[in-house]
Amino acid sequence: MCVEPYWELTFDADGDVHTGERDALVAGAGRERLTDLVIFAHGWNNDRSRATGLYRRFFAPFPALVDGAVGADGDEVRVGYGGVIWPSMRFTDEPVPDFPERALATTATGPPVLDEATRQALTTVFPDGEETLTRLAELLEHRPEAPERLAEFTGLVRALVTADRAGAGFVQDLEGESEPAVLAGDPEAVCEAFADALAGGEAPEELFGGGWKKVWKGAHELLRQASYYTMKRRAGTVGERGLGPALGVLARSAPDLRIHLVGHSFGARLMAFGLRGLPDEATVSSLTLLQGAFSHYAFSSRLPFDTGRGGALKGAYRRVRGPVVCVHSRHDTALGVMYPLASRLARDADSVLGVDNTRWGAMGYDGIQSVDGSARLSLARALDGGLPAEGCASVDASVVVSRGGPPSGAHGDICHDELARLVLLAGRIGG
Repeated sequence: MCVEPYWELTFDADGDVHTGERDALVAGAGRERLTDLVIFAHGWNNDRSRATGLYRRFFAPFPALVDGAVGADGDEVRVGYGGVIWPSMRFTDEPVPDFPERALATTATGPPVLDEATRQALTTVFPDGEETLTRLAELLEHRPEAPERLAEFTGLVRALVTADRAGAGFVQDLEGESEPAVLAGDPEAVCEAFADALAGGEAPEELFGGGWKKVWKGAHELLRQASYYTMKRRAGTVGERGLGPALGVLARSAPDLRIHLVGHSFGARLMAFGLRGLPDEATVSSLTLLQGAFSHYAFSSRLPFDTGRGGALKGAYRRVRGPVVCVHSRHDTALGVMYPLASRLARDADSVLGVDNTRWGAMGYDGIQSVDGSARLSLARALDGGLPAEGCASVDASVVVSRGGPPSGAHGDICHDELARLVLLAGRIGG
């Protein structure tokens, strides 16, 4: 790791923490006499090495930025770092954050096969679904031109997600919503809608071929989005049941330690829901959400389309002594196109095109919405001292979060010096 001291916190799918790692962090923070601790949570990812690789790249600018810094009291700033390891996955055709050149050839024009690496990753997510995944792979490989086989495919995917959610205690982003009935509606219409979205404004027939070739391309994307419901659910569980209580232990041991949370994609949801799991006496000093893959209304007290309801995290930003900073980019295809489409499909599968995305939007695409007094800033203005001292602030980072092709766009393009500086400014680290 390029920074020190550095610790990791590992959680299982139920949010149970590796107690030895937690205790090592608690003891180490006291031993090192830390003033500040920055903890990062990855988004979709397949193994520990990729997660730590992301942390290594993101944290790389920090030592130079905090070198010689002093706090408001004139004392030396002593910063420690942490990485959250939690069970998530990505499809192997998606770019690794900040390493788009290492990605496999995009599936935008290739056949919609379920490659072995992705299949193995899905097996870790759905450990009881190996037989189902084998059949899904067969259907994608042969792509039969038969409505009943497409219906079989969508039914199997739905069964995977339904079985996994049993007893998960999942909390939706908005009050009063049950977990969506994934893949409801006509299978062909659903798959064609995903194929149209993948085409990104181009003619799907030119990219994929028409007819059943297009439909099966959409079916592959449907499996990807369905797996992300599981990741989204898991992120909330790990945050609320795992991270929040672990931070409470740390806060009791080191009450003067300033804790700064950073999360990418579903890791941003994990960190945000960690606020719900904090003990009553505990707070954190800042929260930075990088391309957050959850509803832009999650912090809202009143939904604009239903003022009797709010977001699941309404008022939670008050558990943060500093600002909640949401970094967003218009170049994030995963959140700007696929996320709202998947959200609409889950609830209204027969009406998927020509619908306003506002209701189903993700904060990593257009920022936090419908929170009174929240700030909206350009990245330049935020870096020039424009962040508020508290409350919510949405920072448009499209100028730097801009690289990446289909299917996720710039979703993983987060390793920039400017974003490292933003984390430090949000936390008032070094004054």
